[in-house]
Amino acid sequence: MLIRHHRLFVLSGALVLSVFSIVLALRAGSMGANWADVFEAFFGTGDSTLSAVVRELRLPRALAAFASGGLLALAGALMQLLLRNPLADPYVLGVSGGAAVGALSAIFLGWASWIVDTAAFAGALSAMLLVFGLARGDGSWTQSRLLLTGVIVAAGCGAVVVFMLVMTTDTRVQSMLFWLTGDVSGASRPWPALVILAAGLLVVLPFARDLNVLARGELSARALGVSTRGLRAGIYVLASLLTAVAVTLVGLVGFVGLIVPHLVRLAIGNDQRMLLPVAVFAGGTLMTLADTAARTMVAPTQLPVGVLTAMIGVPVFLFLLIRHPR
Repeated sequence: MLIRHHRLFVLSGALVLSVFSIVLALRAGSMGANWADVFEAFFGTGDSTLSAVVRELRLPRALAAFASGGLLALAGALMQLLLRNPLADPYVLGVSGGAAVGALSAIFLGWASWIVDTAAFAGALSAMLLVFGLARGDGSWTQSRLLLTGVIVAAGCGAVVVFMLVMTTDTRVQSMLFWLTGDVSGASRPWPALVILAAGLLVVLPFARDLNVLARGELSARALGVSTRGLRAGIYVLASLLTAVAVTLVGLVGFVGLIVPHLVRLAIGNDQRMLLPVAVFAGGTLMTLADTAARTMVAPTQLPVGVLTAMIGVPVFLFLLIRHPR
């Protein structure tokens, strides 16, 4: 009973912080809004201009930031479990590299923004299929084989990205750099990402007990009757799809998928039944707060949100290394 109440308390606290971060994002900006203004904006009873800004500009951006942060945190937790490597993050297997090649190719050719998103998602899926196909080899694969294949594919994609940056015109370099460092300002359609985030969490939670067993080692999981081969393949595909959606939505944002699962694991333990949903809320909260700071710290200039997450993630990760050297 105490354990159940503790879980409910942790989940409730994470949910409250998530809602607070979104409301804070709705308030912050050149047109300041108090709590009452935000409430009135949803019912159309306040100032019409402020209501339009809150509902049509700030709300989609805040939800996009939350969705991308939750997607990256969930994908990071799954990747760390799959590879049994605390340094694994959503980008480690080349999915981000494929998305970057697709998106930057569309920007390089001057195509519309929706084509850029489509190209990014197609590139991410292509990289996922390439890595999985090459890593399987004779029909079986290991964590090391998968990781090495992903690193090689990511390196190849990185070379293509650098080539396009060198060859493109000056007018498109800034757009490419903003995409490569994360930019939420152009994310006007967050609802599909939110639906995919909720669906991904609902799909993986029924397997949380099997994931707990798999975290102890593949031999232990097999001895307890867990179908490790199918489970690991499912984790890889799901984590890659979540990463592809996040990258398509906001570009490349580092450290969220790496740091958030670590912090949640230190706070509540490694029980996947709690770790995965709390990581989603924590990742969404961190990303929303970072984007709010990115667009208000040096306003009217907007910083790429990836710069803020890196500034947060680097010292936090170094602190974890110092405090927990093992």
